[in-house]
Amino acid sequence: MAMAAERIGHYQSRADQALDQRLPAADLHPSDLHQAMRYAVLGGGKRIRPMLVYSAGVAVGAALESLDGPACAVEFIHAYSLIHDDLPAMDNDDLRHGRPTCHKAFGEALAILAGDALQALAFQVLGQDPAMVPDPAIRARMLGMLAQAAGSRGLVGGQAIDLAAVGRDDLTLAELENMHIHKTGALIRASVLLGAFSQPRVEPAVLERLDRYAKCIGLAFQIRDDILDVVGDTATLGKTQGADRALNKPTYPALLGLDGARAHARALWQDALASLDPLGSDADPLRWLAAYIVERAY
Repeated sequence: MAMAAERIGHYQSRADQALDQRLPAADLHPSDLHQAMRYAVLGGGKRIRPMLVYSAGVAVGAALESLDGPACAVEFIHAYSLIHDDLPAMDNDDLRHGRPTCHKAFGEALAILAGDALQALAFQVLGQDPAMVPDPAIRARMLGMLAQAAGSRGLVGGQAIDLAAVGRDDLTLAELENMHIHKTGALIRASVLLGAFSQPRVEPAVLERLDRYAKCIGLAFQIRDDILDVVGDTATLGKTQGADRALNKPTYPALLGLDGARAHARALWQDALASLDPLGSDADPLRWLAAYIVERAY
């Protein structure tokens, strides 16, 4: 998998460059707003969602140039969601990627506006990026896919469910998974499918397998996040360790225990890998990302 890791590194660097190019310049009026947007997007992050776009797209034969727009769009949505999640009215976090959260650095009002602007920029990029698939019907479907993943049936809905679940000690595993299918899984799923849709001639059976892969790793990602909130440390995580426990949030370790949560994540990982079996070595970067998601230390 050494070659897959090398390709992942290339995708990560490509995403950083593409994001920088598509963000407004820091000195463009209103400069404070644009600086806050750039701070939130370029100030760290693993770029897992853009890497999923690139990896899924290349696995089905899409050109890298056609994937830059979708990769940036999903990362803009992700960055906006983190800005808002960190606000005092939500999770009230002071650290993100080892730095002050956006509202700590720029104030609450400007942070909210930066998140709003990044959400709008995501759809602008997805609708107008010149190198993307030219078919207007496919592009419209991609816009709808991202909108659903970002809205009340996706991450915003998941956050609402999360807030309503704080303090509950009777949440079932099915209810917890439903919350994270929306909050975390929806955008991860959209990342994989946006990459796949950038190749207009993908067979439906391949799309179904990629969708299954995305659903599995989306849940595995959240399980690993919950585990790291227990066993990680603030310096490594780049955000406050133990924040979920402090807020009395329902988590996989709380429901299943640490060993049970780890076993559940690994089962999802194996299911994800099985979904990729027919895709051959072209899907190796997706396999590498699945392993990273389950085993990452931050």
